Amino acid sequence: MIVSLLGGLALFLYGMSMLGSGLEKLSGGRLEQTLEKLTNNVFKGVLLGALVTGAIQSSSATTVIVVGLVNARILKLRQAIGIIMGANIGTTVTAHILRLSDLSSDNFFLMLLKPTTLAPVVGIIGILMVMVGKKQKYKTLGEILLGFCILFTGMFNMEAAVSPLSESPEFAGLFASLSNPVIGVLVGAGVTAIIQSSSASIGILQALSSTGIITWSSAIPIILGQNIGTCITPILASIGASKNAKRTAAVHLSFNIIGTCVFLIVIYTIQSISPFSFWDLPIDKGGIANFHTTFNVCVTLMFLPFVGLLEKLVIHLIPDQQTADEVDDPAIALDDRLLTSPGLAIQHCRDAVLQMGKLARKNFSASVRQLEQYNHKEAEKIREREDTIDRLEDRLGNYMLKIPQDNLSEQSSATISALLHILSEFERIGDYSINLVEFAENMESTGAEFSPQAQFELTTIGEAVGEAIDMALGCFEKQDLALAETIEPLEEVVDQMQETLKDRHINRLRNGQCTVDAAFPFVESLSCLERISDHCSNIGVYMISYVRGSDEVDHHTYIMQLHAGQVGHYNEQFRRYTEKYYDQIRSAKA
Repeated sequence: MIVSLLGGLALFLYGMSMLGSGLEKLSGGRLEQTLEKLTNNVFKGVLLGALVTGAIQSSSATTVIVVGLVNARILKLRQAIGIIMGANIGTTVTAHILRLSDLSSDNFFLMLLKPTTLAPVVGIIGILMVMVGKKQKYKTLGEILLGFCILFTGMFNMEAAVSPLSESPEFAGLFASLSNPVIGVLVGAGVTAIIQSSSASIGILQALSSTGIITWSSAIPIILGQNIGTCITPILASIGASKNAKRTAAVHLSFNIIGTCVFLIVIYTIQSISPFSFWDLPIDKGGIANFHTTFNVCVTLMFLPFVGLLEKLVIHLIPDQQTADEVDDPAIALDDRLLTSPGLAIQHCRDAVLQMGKLARKNFSASVRQLEQYNHKEAEKIREREDTIDRLEDRLGNYMLKIPQDNLSEQSSATISALLHILSEFERIGDYSINLVEFAENMESTGAEFSPQAQFELTTIGEAVGEAIDMALGCFEKQDLALAETIEPLEEVVDQMQETLKDRHINRLRNGQCTVDAAFPFVESLSCLERISDHCSNIGVYMISYVRGSDEVDHHTYIMQLHAGQVGHYNEQFRRYTEKYYDQIRSAKA
């Protein structure tokens, strides 16, 4: 019996996981991403928390994500409270799905909804979609249906395993002892903490209810305890996190403990004064689901007016201290707790790559100014930002490799591939900017200076490269295909400017118009600027490939087609940038 029960539990947990991961994959993390944007008041937070948890079938997963978002300073503690309240409501969805097995009617449509009929049909449809479906969307939908089927198969197995217990006086005596509220709460909390899923422990209780031995008096304290036991996962996830992240886990625990205590006092007070008629009657799956939902909805309504007090309570329990948490580190948003939601983790990676690009752009502008007028303090700031860029590249690369591949859609996999390429390009732009600073430092130490004409030329080509970086950033941030297609024409103009200016500077050196000490920094600066524009062009092509679909665009073929004038508007854009930049230096006195 124990083996059958554990086997059924294994199938139940796997089905629930498969159902949740399929829904997560189908949504592409969009549900979780809304948590960042639409939680400016507690009511929206409750609604979103319920929706997200109902979709991914796990309040623990939602709460762990929220702990990660708070640790990354994306959500504030007060915003997190509403989501946690909603998560407690959303987790009751599984129990209501499982209650379908209690349906009994001669009506044809109701018979179809009965899991003994529906689960096999759904399973057949699901496996066909997984095996035959060509599009990833259909395969994912098939996984969801299979998860639903396996969930109920596990439930049926657990029910079959415990059915002999209906005749066991020892089992009846055991559950009679659980009508003691303290023992019932402890058992419910303990079982849930072990399997780390209140939905699963509620499912076990629903399976046991099929024996007809479990009464309302024994089920109620167990259900209340199960809501406390589910807090173990976010508590473990908060270890090593920031103070506010720990407070978020404490909110979840406090919310459920206080709610349980209030419910126990109210229910047992009423029972002692005016006994409930159903108190010693058997409870069924529907009764368990209804009480589970009633408890979580009532506790949420009870706490809504006191969100501020709950926030103050956990701040008092976990007081503020000045720690390394307060360091402003862009990589803090890459929290490992968010890896449970691949879509959300990828979005944070995208944001971090964009921040990398903006830092690289800022360093580039500052580096070009260093060539005009060297400033030691500014050079140190540039190096500090470059250190941040390097840390981000290292952290991003490792973080993206940790994202679970089995839960990724084709689109998400393509996004990770594009991000890995693009972050490398931004990092190289940062490296070349540091090279420009080093050239400026060498000139400062030797006392060398560029001639006014050389300085004008560097400034002009620097403006062209700066525009290329802006376009690379813009097309990446907005996924703007039209903007991405304008980078290569500008890059080609920068190539021509470099060749022209290099030849012109050699002539100035021969004619004695420029010193030898300034010649090397000038030529090398031109080379760095041209390479930066190359990296901008690479970003543009990666974005074109990503937006259109990786199979449609070959990097080298596309560049060759551009230079051959086979891509629309290339020649027009090339002429425009030639007039804007190249003609400036061509018309200037050599």
